[in-house]
Amino acid sequence: MYNDYFRFRENPFNITPDPRFLYLTTQHREALEHLLYGIRERKGFICLTGEVGTGKTTLCRALLNRLGRKVHTALILNPVLTETQLLRSIVEEFGIRTKRRDRLGYRKLLNEFLLRVNSAGHDAVLIIDEAQDMSVERLELVRLLSNLETERQKLLQIVLVGQPELRRMLARPGLRQLAQRITVRYHLDPMDQLETDAYLSHRLRVAGGEGGPLARFDAGAVREIYRYSGGTPRLVNAIGDKALLAGYVHRTARISRRLARLAAAELKGAC
Repeated sequence: MYNDYFRFRENPFNITPDPRFLYLTTQHREALEHLLYGIRERKGFICLTGEVGTGKTTLCRALLNRLGRKVHTALILNPVLTETQLLRSIVEEFGIRTKRRDRLGYRKLLNEFLLRVNSAGHDAVLIIDEAQDMSVERLELVRLLSNLETERQKLLQIVLVGQPELRRMLARPGLRQLAQRITVRYHLDPMDQLETDAYLSHRLRVAGGEGGPLARFDAGAVREIYRYSGGTPRLVNAIGDKALLAGYVHRTARISRRLARLAAAELKGAC
């Protein structure tokens, strides 16, 4: 509704995990480097955690764009599956064609695929998002997949991505074998106020047209958005979107603290 008014090519606060809109704070940059290091050095298991809405999924999309053509990837967005369904999803995500419908068949095909990938000098990476929703049995299945290896290296690099509950799950005695294999870990915290300001400006800039965005958030608006969101990107997006709509309704390009507060109040009322 407000895109034409503000000369945006697209909505700056779309909630989809578009890597083009990823603003790399210091910790997001560190998290991405940890992921890349773990994969390139074939560390086997990597774990990325963070609160809801801190940008984990978007960071995973950015990771996929950085891995290059010699890295085969499988991204599992919904791991709440049976063991057979999970194996089938992994096989299908790697682009392996099969008519087999049993766990043994899927594991055999996956092992053969990984050996071919390794022989070609390539790597294979499995990324599981929302891993905190997995049962202990499914996590144990994933651990067993890490046993697929040659005498010299792991055939599959596994990235577990999830909310803080994942860290608590991995601390359970029954998952100690898996926890011990995770040698690269990173936890994402929300942004601070300065980062929130830069984040807002970045998204306006990416969405802006050739003439640049007319909209801008003044210092009071940034403080209000930070106070409401706590620096969580998903909430920053929600209030930023509502604040721009308020600016459109009031026919102003300057998003003030008052408009940001109105947007926050509307969001609270919708909850």
